[in-house]
Amino acid sequence: MKKRENDAADFRLFCLPELRRVKLTFLFILLAFMQVSARSQEKITVNFQSADLKKALAVIERKSDYHFLYNESVIANKPKVDLNVKDAEITAVLDKILVANGISYRILNSNLIVLKAIGDDSKTVIPDIRVSGKVTGTNGVALAGVSVTIKGSATGTVTDDAGNYAISVPEENSVLVFSYVGYTTQEVNVGGRTTINVSLVASANQLDQVVVVGYGTQRKVDVTGTVTQIRGEEVSRQPVMNPISGLQGRVAGVQITNSGAPGASPQIRIRGVGTVYGNANPLYVVDGVWYDDISFLNPADIETMSILKDASSEAIYGIRAANGVVLVTTRKGRNAKPVVNYNGYVGNQVVTNEVKMANGPQYAQMVNELDAIGGIAGRYKDPNSYGTTDWYHRILRDALTTNHQVSVSGGSERSTYNFSLGYLMQDGIVEKNRFDRYTAKLQNDFQVFTPLKLGYVITGSMNKSTDIPGSIFHQLYASVPIVPVYYADGTYGDPNDFNVTSSANFNPQVTLDFFNQKSKNYRLTGTMYADLKFAKYFTFHTSIGGDFGQNEARNYNPVYAATLAQRNSISKLTLTDAKTRNWILENTLTYDNRFGDHNVRVLVGQGAQSYKFDQTISSADNVPNNSDAHYLSLGTNWNVIDSRVNEFPLYDNVASYFGRVNYSFQNKYLLTATLRADGSSKFAKENRWGYFPSVGVGWVITEEKFMNGQSIFNNLKLRGSWGQVGNRSVPANLSVRTVTQIPQFIYVGGNGTTAPGANINTIVPPTTYWEKGVGTDIGLEASLLKNKLYTEIVFYNKKTVKGIFAIPILGSLGTSGGTIIGNQATYQNRGFEIALNWKDNALNKKLSYSLSGNLGINNNKVLNVSTGTNPIYQAVGTTGSNNFNTRTIQGQPIGQFVGLKVIGVFQSAAEVQNYVSKNGTVLMPNARAGDLKMADINEDGVIDDKDRVVLGNPNPKYTYGFNTSFTYGQFDLSLDFQGIAGVDIYNANLALRFGTENFTEDFYKNRWHGQGTSTLYPSVYLAGGQNPRANSFYVEDGSYFRVRNAQLGYTLSRSITERWRINKLRVFANAQNPLNFFKYRGFTPEVGSSPTRAGVDVDVYPLYATYNFGVNLTF
Repeated sequence: MKKRENDAADFRLFCLPELRRVKLTFLFILLAFMQVSARSQEKITVNFQSADLKKALAVIERKSDYHFLYNESVIANKPKVDLNVKDAEITAVLDKILVANGISYRILNSNLIVLKAIGDDSKTVIPDIRVSGKVTGTNGVALAGVSVTIKGSATGTVTDDAGNYAISVPEENSVLVFSYVGYTTQEVNVGGRTTINVSLVASANQLDQVVVVGYGTQRKVDVTGTVTQIRGEEVSRQPVMNPISGLQGRVAGVQITNSGAPGASPQIRIRGVGTVYGNANPLYVVDGVWYDDISFLNPADIETMSILKDASSEAIYGIRAANGVVLVTTRKGRNAKPVVNYNGYVGNQVVTNEVKMANGPQYAQMVNELDAIGGIAGRYKDPNSYGTTDWYHRILRDALTTNHQVSVSGGSERSTYNFSLGYLMQDGIVEKNRFDRYTAKLQNDFQVFTPLKLGYVITGSMNKSTDIPGSIFHQLYASVPIVPVYYADGTYGDPNDFNVTSSANFNPQVTLDFFNQKSKNYRLTGTMYADLKFAKYFTFHTSIGGDFGQNEARNYNPVYAATLAQRNSISKLTLTDAKTRNWILENTLTYDNRFGDHNVRVLVGQGAQSYKFDQTISSADNVPNNSDAHYLSLGTNWNVIDSRVNEFPLYDNVASYFGRVNYSFQNKYLLTATLRADGSSKFAKENRWGYFPSVGVGWVITEEKFMNGQSIFNNLKLRGSWGQVGNRSVPANLSVRTVTQIPQFIYVGGNGTTAPGANINTIVPPTTYWEKGVGTDIGLEASLLKNKLYTEIVFYNKKTVKGIFAIPILGSLGTSGGTIIGNQATYQNRGFEIALNWKDNALNKKLSYSLSGNLGINNNKVLNVSTGTNPIYQAVGTTGSNNFNTRTIQGQPIGQFVGLKVIGVFQSAAEVQNYVSKNGTVLMPNARAGDLKMADINEDGVIDDKDRVVLGNPNPKYTYGFNTSFTYGQFDLSLDFQGIAGVDIYNANLALRFGTENFTEDFYKNRWHGQGTSTLYPSVYLAGGQNPRANSFYVEDGSYFRVRNAQLGYTLSRSITERWRINKLRVFANAQNPLNFFKYRGFTPEVGSSPTRAGVDVDVYPLYATYNFGVNLTF
């Protein structure tokens, strides 16, 4: 049980009263603005003196929310008007300047005013030509979401999911503008036609794209920071369980590490390690709500994903932007007839690169060699007489996965909707392991009247999983192959019957069969918002969002006696129940105006957030073994192990104020300035507020006159930025010193009796304050060769200043954590990013294709740390005391691997004795023939910790990807490649040897087993001498190259699908991760962990290849 040491430490939120007030008054704010808008429609103040009628109408539009619709002939040759009124009714104003001049009017939809000449018998001047059609790509595939507007007006619509559109135009010579992200904009003259079908051509001119940025959107050409936007269909077309996995290999400078565990969230690093202590993943913002992960989202529900990578673009989210920001926009309804979509696939997951273990006879031979080294007779007299249990083959399996999603979208001019249901099932490659996810999403927008728009998005998800023990992969790696799974009588094979050591005395089948843990996760998220446009240039946006989650885990350990070592005499049920509640409210006011050569957009905003976490872990003994009756109340010795409900809930509350200015002059000189202030309850009162400024500038070179004559560049932009961001991803009780009560404590110097006691958990200096990320970016973006090629080259320098770090301290100081936490270090990530994208057509435009590649080069370095030149060591996946294998030190990467340098293998006892120092001392007197030979780096005559050297770097230097897509007729093909280089792995699976565990077949074939048999691999006595010490034998190259995705699809022709009343039917076959190329001796080089423990492979869930068949269907 945890209690506060100092009751004066005010841990409850300092902004909660404000948040409660704004939540309670949310509706009143909205109603108030509606009333203001209504009043603005009723009254108007104008002063005209000999004004042209057209100019007078423009003034009224500017000073109100009204818009006029008329033919030029109606107001032509009308006399000038004079009028001076204050707070007059709009009808009175119009009567004086219109009716008096022979013009009648009609007010439609509250703010649209239609004019016509008095005496004109036509019923209306509302557009009376209805144009409809379909928009496709050059391959004939329908394009959904294409913007269709009337040139010179704000009237427009978008295509539905089948590519269809319909729009009313004012006259037969109107021009329709068709625009879509990634395609060249087309203008088409109506020419009196009522049906116009358009085929858009793919374009590489990404600078003309509209991208999602913090609290709004911008044209890519106007953005002064580094923002990469990925369309949702690029993610959903891949059979990925988590949306983040779909980004792998597609974004320069972004490293994504996947786990093979069903339902597991991938690890993402944007431009290296931005945070050492706490959560190092980026901030996710989904439809305006902040999240720490987005595993609850169905990839098919995503419209766009924008990755903000530099401090200039991130600073608007100051408090949580130190590790980057991922903005997610979900799909919304459209003004169109209802469209039903179904997307689904079924697949088979297959283990790839399976580690081959030594078989029974090979194992028996190696154990006999181990006995011989120990001076005893071999325990297995006839190694070849033993059978083989391939534990990997026994426990691992081909696994089924399936994913289905149905959505309905549509709407009218007044309201739109989008509703979807999803189901994902993924069996794990380990038997019994399974994950199920159910999702539902509902979105509505309501155009109450032209200035006011209301909307909401609600997403619900439920996850269920059948879990496996975390130690199972180490057991499979080390289990004895001569032990059968079962004996002939059906009982479990017992390693104890085969004279093995305790470290290998387990049967993995027993471990799985008697591990019983099921988990459930319920999550409800959503946001409600309102947009109010007024005074022509202003938009007020208010939103309130929430995220409510509950996690349940039931672990039941029954009574059993399977083997001598694997048994349990008292059943136990452990129940974990955790709840999270997160509220966020934000209000923004935007001013957007273009006048002359100037374009100005100003955003100001205010926000408040509240986060609460409650957890209870309870247990009971002697609970009956009945799957329908695993309840604590049926057991004995019921107790609460860890409760944060009544004693110490975790709070985290934030108040924020922010603003941004975007300015451009003549569309070629760009300026963006941002400032955000955040206050967090995680820090002491005097250090709660952090301030995060940024500035970005850009120069669109192709807008200059001296570029008019050239034909190479369609767009060319040079930009630079600087900014500061913050990190809030630290424990909620960071600024509160906590103690743990110990009911039975034996104190030093006592007589052995127990007494109640307590100890401090961690030491946190009261001066601990915000860690800041300070970033500088310089980038060049270009579209060239008729927009076929887009390229972006960026240099960045990203520093984490006074980063929060945990430094080990002496246990005698009385802390259970053994660390002091504070602003201890400054570290840097510096590098380059290059992205290329080529789009073109061939074979008389029958073939369209795109080729894209990206490369990120990152160098991580610690600039300074409070320990000075003294390293901070950690032991991760090693044995023995002080056997450190990672360190963080000034001038080197975070968490680099260190240890002894292996320079060979001792071939004989004589070689051991001849390995001496300069003064003749034997350097490794306790070594044996077959042991690893370590270097005496400092030449002091002793092999010890002072001889540690750098062995490797777990932070990759290079990340890259190459993506292709081809469309010919009704066929489409995509091939994606991805990899990393300049990274190392510490193979702790191989290092963790205590006795008679098994080895890999590779080790068996290459081991030392007599003089001259090997100079690279040691003998089987890995647990002896200096062999267990962290050393270079266990560090391997972690680089890999992979065919990440290969997909072939075929879309049936419309002539066929129309017979079945289907708009679109596409079938596809897909292979995910079918080919992997790497040198690493383990299952997979994708090894993720916290920044100071990264790259250590121990119990990592293996990856797999997935082969799928699926259908995309649109009605």
